[in-house]
Amino acid sequence: MEEQDPLQPGATPETEPAPMFSGVFVEPAPREIWRGRDLLIFLVLAVVWLVVSQIGALAIYAILRPITGWHATTSDMAQNAIFAVVAQVIYYAPLLVYIYVLVSVQYKLPFWEGIRWRWPGGRQAGQIFISGIVLAVGLLIVELWLPQNKGFPLEKLFSSPAAAYTLAAFSVTVAPFMEEIIFRGVLYAFFERMAGTGFALVLTALLFALIHVPEYWGAWSGVVLILVVGFVCSTARAITKSVVPGVILHVAYNGTLMCLLFVSSHHFSKFPGLYAHAG
Repeated sequence: MEEQDPLQPGATPETEPAPMFSGVFVEPAPREIWRGRDLLIFLVLAVVWLVVSQIGALAIYAILRPITGWHATTSDMAQNAIFAVVAQVIYYAPLLVYIYVLVSVQYKLPFWEGIRWRWPGGRQAGQIFISGIVLAVGLLIVELWLPQNKGFPLEKLFSSPAAAYTLAAFSVTVAPFMEEIIFRGVLYAFFERMAGTGFALVLTALLFALIHVPEYWGAWSGVVLILVVGFVCSTARAITKSVVPGVILHVAYNGTLMCLLFVSSHHFSKFPGLYAHAG
């Protein structure tokens, strides 16, 4: 009897959601994808475009400034939340295009299937969401016992209600989706193929924390907490063989922090001391 390709539409292991956080899920051997050359191209693109996009965003602002009458100088943009969000979206866009082309064009897979987007079901999704809330509250409690550092770059971005609302919206929409696609959808798959699940889990968690270092420069306890979040999301990816649980955890974690900040700051009007370690 001819064996069905697990990556073809209709194959049960790939189209039905995996058991969530219980039992053992044995994923069928994937098609010959996630080659080292593709990883190298992705990493080069990510690093080079990071520099180019930031310079380009500043150049565009400098050109528009005399036309629009904006008063802030380009040097002020380092602490401008709206500019930071726009620049981050500009950075993410080509990376998402590359991932789509890699999966859909080069490997000829449906995009969502290629990045392991398997929806866990309503009840299980709710359980994961609650886990993200518990994670946020738990880490805030742990933070009370860690050294407190003020004035780090991310904290300075919360400079006005408009800035806070912009950052909050970004942190529960674009950031969780793109960061989980990149780290748990793409990089995890590459590293797992190269050296196994344990290697992929640890390395993606470390890289996830590393990219947040500039935001928490000087507040190293924040980096430690982000490392924990990355480890939890990577563990969810390893157990469920799906990127969706990481996205749900990420949204719940960031959303909880933003809600607590919203309440403690009197609707983002005052920032007395609670700041968010959102990833």
